[in-house]
Amino acid sequence: MSSAGEQRVRQLFEDSLATHRDSQDRLAEPISRAGALLAQALSDGGRVLSCGNGGSAADAQHFAAELIGRFEKEREALPAVALSTDTSALTAISNDYGFERVFSRQVEGLGREGDILVAISTSGNSPNVVQAIEAAQSRQMRVIALTGRDGGAIRGQMRENDIELCVPSDSTARVQEVHILILHCLCDLTDQLVHE
Repeated sequence: MSSAGEQRVRQLFEDSLATHRDSQDRLAEPISRAGALLAQALSDGGRVLSCGNGGSAADAQHFAAELIGRFEKEREALPAVALSTDTSALTAISNDYGFERVFSRQVEGLGREGDILVAISTSGNSPNVVQAIEAAQSRQMRVIALTGRDGGAIRGQMRENDIELCVPSDSTARVQEVHILILHCLCDLTDQLVHE
């Protein structure tokens, strides 16, 4: 006979699997398009900037590390920067301009046309991620947004040439679990497509 704790764990696995299945059905095509967009931008000499808060900051850093290091295939380093890693920039910008500008100010300094912003927000409403998207779009950068729930404010920001990957769940944990799989899919597609 299983314990209440074991039953709870089994239910969490079931919930995660259900969210993964729903996401697979809804997101396989846009993830494929996002991978092709990333690969094309990198092949054309662009770079990837990524941002998010909390667990999403960790995901942004993980993604940049996979690109600049390697994922599963030996290849040249790819130019990627996580905007949550420079503590001097983060604290100076937050102090001088407010935390809402912490990513957008970096996009203004580092981003250029042909680059990609990978913006991660579980709720889709993080003010500093919203402002980073605005800054990227003003520089003619393309945006790949990873969101959850109903996409939040970010959904309304997406332009025709941007891609939103919205996980169909209201659970922060389930959304974050699928976000990391999406990022791994993007790494895999990039490995397959860059410099083919």
